[in-house]
Amino acid sequence: MASVDLERGGGMNGIGIGIGKNRPNTYNRPSSPYYVENTEKQWTSWLVPMFVVANVAVFVVVMYINDCPKNNLGFEGSCVAGFLGRLSFQPLRENPLFGPSSNTLKKMGALELNKVVHENQGWRLITCIWLHAGVIHLLANMLSLVFIGIRLEQQFGFVRIGLIYLLSGLGGSILSSLFIQRNISVGASGALFGLLGAMLSELLTNWTIYTSKAAALITLVIIIAVNLAVGILPHVDNFAHIGGFLTGFLLGFVLLLRPQFGWVQRQHLPAGAREKSKHKSYQYVFWVMAVVLVIVGFAMGLIMLFRGEIGYDHCRWCRYLSCVPISKWHCGNK
Repeated sequence: MASVDLERGGGMNGIGIGIGKNRPNTYNRPSSPYYVENTEKQWTSWLVPMFVVANVAVFVVVMYINDCPKNNLGFEGSCVAGFLGRLSFQPLRENPLFGPSSNTLKKMGALELNKVVHENQGWRLITCIWLHAGVIHLLANMLSLVFIGIRLEQQFGFVRIGLIYLLSGLGGSILSSLFIQRNISVGASGALFGLLGAMLSELLTNWTIYTSKAAALITLVIIIAVNLAVGILPHVDNFAHIGGFLTGFLLGFVLLLRPQFGWVQRQHLPAGAREKSKHKSYQYVFWVMAVVLVIVGFAMGLIMLFRGEIGYDHCRWCRYLSCVPISKWHCGNK
């Protein structure tokens, strides 16, 4: 984007796409003769495809309103793909991601601190999740959403995955607002990182039911680390990534709980067999801690945000989480 813009990164940059394939989905084989093989319901994924359709539709509407041939002043060059008419893109010098202008994104609900805090436009914390800086940005995010989200929705249903996606996007927006002061931010990357975070916590809290635990954990951690590392590049809102990831990580302990290995419903137990607890004690501990941290985190974040407090006032070194200044690039006001 142009220097006044800040987009939320390239949707895991393609790295997160394979996580659905690498994620373990095979339960341990039972040693108990009373074990009934898990036949957990597989949901039909419809919400994630609807999210994809909604994001694409919003982008088309944004480009229609942008109307480059009419509104482009020509200072940065001519519109790209002029044959598209009013759907053509801003000049590449202004927006190299093949998308609209900064002014159009602001008009349509991009995240902008001043408008959220001083103009009572808190709705931008949500609308920015559905906006994208360009075709490249949109394509990368939607591919990641399809390959990660559909698999999760099939396993856990649309309610839980929908809540994780939306709340993670909100968590990313809040953290972004606390640290990104002078640029706008758009994109679904915070919500997508929330799904990655939920996958990690789901693996940890349901540890007993999986085979190849170590390999799955290492693979997932590497994917997350690489994607977060990309966020230190200029013009990528890594605070949205981090906020979304932390929110999704905590929500995974709350919403993606599975019965422990070997648990059998009472009606399937033979006479005289001892009933096993549905969940392990550490799962309950994680659940309680996660609920408390989510409530406290959102409350503190919103209070700080609407008081107009700046995150850097409380954490000087946090600036390096989003951009590490070196000789090859300048972090600017990020």
